[in-house]
Amino acid sequence: MYYGGFDITFIIFVLPATILAMYAQFKVNSTFNKYSRVTNAKGLTGADVAKQLLAIAGIYDVQVEAVAGNLTDHYDPRAKVLRLSQSVYGSTSLAAIGVAAHETGHAVQHDQGYVPLNLRSSFFPVFNISSKIAPTLIMVGILLTAFSTSQFGILLLEIGIVLFSAVVLFQIITLPVEFNASSRAIEMLADHNILSSTELVPAKKVLSAAALTYVAAAIVAVANLLRFVVILSGRNRD
Repeated sequence: MYYGGFDITFIIFVLPATILAMYAQFKVNSTFNKYSRVTNAKGLTGADVAKQLLAIAGIYDVQVEAVAGNLTDHYDPRAKVLRLSQSVYGSTSLAAIGVAAHETGHAVQHDQGYVPLNLRSSFFPVFNISSKIAPTLIMVGILLTAFSTSQFGILLLEIGIVLFSAVVLFQIITLPVEFNASSRAIEMLADHNILSSTELVPAKKVLSAAALTYVAAAIVAVANLLRFVVILSGRNRD
């Protein structure tokens, strides 16, 4: 659907979502950088906090390791390894403490059998395959139906949209997992006096900024799905 040489579906659906995603990424980077220069009063590193919170939760079979990169922190439930980036693992900043506690929150979720996390883990193979195949099928389908009616192109577009729906679902399932991990992180940091009430404020800001990136990713996925559905509808009418 073009008007004056512009793809209207992209402008209506995807462009606003993309701008939000760019803002979210800017926000998380700027917030993390700001509070990465503010150290915690106890001099604890991100690794110290992760290990301490794991012990408090009674989790002794999860390893804490350093991983290359910046903000590449994640918890691997299959390997039971909590990996902290170089800017978090050995850092004593409030930003690092917040991120380390958040990832520990995922380990606690796993240990307690948090349903949304289990659902996301089970759904990950489907997401992984769909995210690789769907864009190609959709692109080929759009190209084949751009200038002429092609039933094969329509079929590819339909299959691609179904597969891309799995990507959208995965992004939506991710939201409660991430929000819950952040709320667990703040609660653990407060309840066990790891951070003071004053120090908790910057940690919350870092995690709130990070949460926005997940919201933005979900919105971008939904926006793209809507765009593809509109394109398919237009091709079917033609």
